[in-house]
Amino acid sequence: MEGHLVLRLLLAGIFGAIIGFERKSKRKEAGLRTHFLVAVGSALIMIISKYAFNDVLPEHGIALDPSRIAAQVVSGIGFLGVGTIIIQRHSVRGLTTAAGLWTTSGIGLAVGAGLYLLGLVATILVLLGLEVLTKLLQMFLPKYVQMAVDISDKAIIGQIISTLSERGIEVSLCESKIPLKTHSDIQLILKLNALVPKGYDTNKLLEEVQLMAGVCAVRFI
Repeated sequence: MEGHLVLRLLLAGIFGAIIGFERKSKRKEAGLRTHFLVAVGSALIMIISKYAFNDVLPEHGIALDPSRIAAQVVSGIGFLGVGTIIIQRHSVRGLTTAAGLWTTSGIGLAVGAGLYLLGLVATILVLLGLEVLTKLLQMFLPKYVQMAVDISDKAIIGQIISTLSERGIEVSLCESKIPLKTHSDIQLILKLNALVPKGYDTNKLLEEVQLMAGVCAVRFI
């Protein structure tokens, strides 16, 4: 009997790993291992909830609601999701990853309950949503990027923001910090949020910032 239950764990792990691989490739807060564990753990809890107490039910006349234990996964996964959400001044990151973890737990519950096709279709829909919708948004909407800019003179911060604003790029300063290596020419490391107009080459954006006086290095993060 337990062979098909092991299969459910394996399938849940595979589905979770597929979603996690996509998140890992985008360098998101929760990657392959986290999604794998969430899916396997959710499937395991569902299996326990459905089958672990069958031996005591007939003897003691106990009525069991298999959904009660599994329902705690839905609320419990929220604590894990909160850990992936980062709030930095004007920006919030990690919401998609948190939603992905929540959905992955749902996929694990579905597979653990024996709903293999439902889990497979949900996995495919998640991947389509993460990949296809992202590309469609990039085609029709302005693109949001984050840059780290190393500067040798803090007086040029305003110049960087105003120059990019003149090109139709909305820029906000998210964070600034002093580098650990004080002997270098870098005085500050800036983290900028930029909303780039549709069709604007982001590589060109890097080149324009790099050519500004006082900029030592620039990169996307």
